[in-house]
Amino acid sequence: QFMAAVISNQGGFYSTFAYVSEARRLGLIILAPDIEKSCIAWRGQGKILRVGLLSIKNLSLTTQQRIVCEQGRGGFKGSGDFFARVGPDEAEARALINCGALDRFHPDKNRAALLWQFCTRSRERVLHKNQPSLFAPPGSSAPMPGLPPEDSLERLRREFAVLGFLCDRHPMTLFATQRQISKAVLAADIPACAGRRVRFAGWVITGKTVLSKKGDPMEFVTFEDETGIVETTFFPDAFGRFGHLLETNHPFLISGLVEKDLGVTTLRADAIRPLLRPDTRQSREL
Repeated sequence: QFMAAVISNQGGFYSTFAYVSEARRLGLIILAPDIEKSCIAWRGQGKILRVGLLSIKNLSLTTQQRIVCEQGRGGFKGSGDFFARVGPDEAEARALINCGALDRFHPDKNRAALLWQFCTRSRERVLHKNQPSLFAPPGSSAPMPGLPPEDSLERLRREFAVLGFLCDRHPMTLFATQRQISKAVLAADIPACAGRRVRFAGWVITGKTVLSKKGDPMEFVTFEDETGIVETTFFPDAFGRFGHLLETNHPFLISGLVEKDLGVTTLRADAIRPLLRPDTRQSREL
């Protein structure tokens, strides 16, 4: 309940991505948004966190309220019933489909089928309004064409674009092969590496640019993987070479010296490179 409240408050130092990751590390299960079960705010019960409608990008507050209102009038009989009763626009329908909120209506979970149903319904509504047909009574629809198998990695990309996080995994798990090849240590193992140079593969979640004593820009950047958070320091020399690469919501391979001072472990970064190609095998299997 506490984590649900923190995320629903949409405040704090970190993004929703970071709070979701921390909830997962605490052993909580993150359930995707569901138009039958999600409220506007996040909800927590026991070990379960249900994503709230407020986290769906491009979904207006008016439509969020309409979904909750229709929930109280009885369950939706299918995607067509949902579209008719709630009336989302195209951007909202795409967001709901891509984040998994309508997966319950398609047992094969090919989200392209749900998008096809929405587009077909929208087209038929326009045609019937402008030119009623004697041969296509309202409510009729063309049979669904054969759709190619859904690309698992593209599915995850779209879900991340809508929510800003993945519900069933940390995105760094998609780079497991690259981490193994580069011999990168996990965040949880960084404190045991004090005094050593290591490689670490992590996701940028926040950063703060400051000035050194000499007035040169430097940056404190927080990275994380599925096991924990790593605070890094890019001193002026490293910041001058790599600062332009640093963007939030991106994965990087960082090299540097692990330092420990007053019980606090940090990574003094001296080189980074972006991780650009997720492991397609991991996206299918995990």
